[in-house]
Amino acid sequence: MQSWGGSVMEFRVTREVLADAVAWTARSLPPRPSVPVLAGILLEVDGSQLSVSGFDYEVSARAEVDVQGGESGRVLVPGRLLAEITRALPPHPVDVRAEGPRLSITCGNARFSLPTLPVEDYPSLPSMPSSAGVVDSDVFAEAVAQVAVAAGRDDTLPMLTGVRLEIDDDRVTLAATDRYRLAVREFSWRPETPGLSAAVLVPARTLAEAARTLTSGPEIVVSLSSGGSGEGILGLSGKDRQTTTRLLDAEFVKYRAIMPSESSANATLPVVQFTDAAKRVALVAERGTPLRCEFAPGQVTLRAGGSDDEGQAEERCDVEFDGDPLTIGFNPTFLLDGLAAVHTGRARMDFTSPLKPAVLSGVEEPAADDGDGAQRPADRPGSYRYLIMPVRLPG
Repeated sequence: MQSWGGSVMEFRVTREVLADAVAWTARSLPPRPSVPVLAGILLEVDGSQLSVSGFDYEVSARAEVDVQGGESGRVLVPGRLLAEITRALPPHPVDVRAEGPRLSITCGNARFSLPTLPVEDYPSLPSMPSSAGVVDSDVFAEAVAQVAVAAGRDDTLPMLTGVRLEIDDDRVTLAATDRYRLAVREFSWRPETPGLSAAVLVPARTLAEAARTLTSGPEIVVSLSSGGSGEGILGLSGKDRQTTTRLLDAEFVKYRAIMPSESSANATLPVVQFTDAAKRVALVAERGTPLRCEFAPGQVTLRAGGSDDEGQAEERCDVEFDGDPLTIGFNPTFLLDGLAAVHTGRARMDFTSPLKPAVLSGVEEPAADDGDGAQRPADRPGSYRYLIMPVRLPG
């Protein structure tokens, strides 16, 4: 016989607040749950506080919402259906009431009645690990996005689907690779304990989604399990929201040995103009064929195609180039991903040879004046490096 977790639960809440909390939680729900209850979202009311949470044994998400007239209780409802309903409700206060095996939602003239799931079968969410430190939310979101673009998507190679997160006192380094490119980003943060040192491997998709959506507050608290029953968990918490994910149990590549320590030539590129030119020329590049880059003093010529039975394209772009003329080929998608992640007006590419990796990085612009006379250089330029393997060119 099923139990429904209490006789009555009810509350009133603003539609926008409820829809936002449910949509954020629903992002973590598995598309194909191993058991039906894992497709549910758990609603828990305690006084004037509503908790909206989801968990699939790998990732947990919890959002806290202020409600009115709350009657404490808990209920489990189909998560994606609840997200669709709350997103479509009219702009009026929402009254939610759970009684027995049904949940009723009333908003203006709209009324829905949903079946509930057996709440006693739902797993307990993991506890948030102890805090390791705090980072500005916009810095963290940008850094994770810059690095996650290089992570692999083949789940049979778990070490390539993660982001390596290294903590060394007040510096954090993120790194990811799919064997064809490597992205590394460093930034400063405020550790809970001075001298803290740690290194973990976090699923890239989960980390990227969490970092992107936890920007409603100014800071993100990063938590790491230190042993015991919570071993292998990373926690992230922002304003009224928190998420946890299991860490990957895999050995990451020794990426520092891959990054070249010197170069024989370099080019400084105007990012927007070079990107636009590369996109245009790449239109004729068949799948798997390279974008040919011919660097010479003052310019780079981009070419794609070439055979008589396919399209051909060529465009020249003004650049600053230092070194002997160089012709090198790149996967156009990988090159464009790196250019999009640099986030500076100009980028620098360092070369060793046409058959060895090139390194893309941001060029530091003049420091910005915040209005108080103090010059504060950004934390971004120089702290991001994107290594890209070249493609062997025909002939």
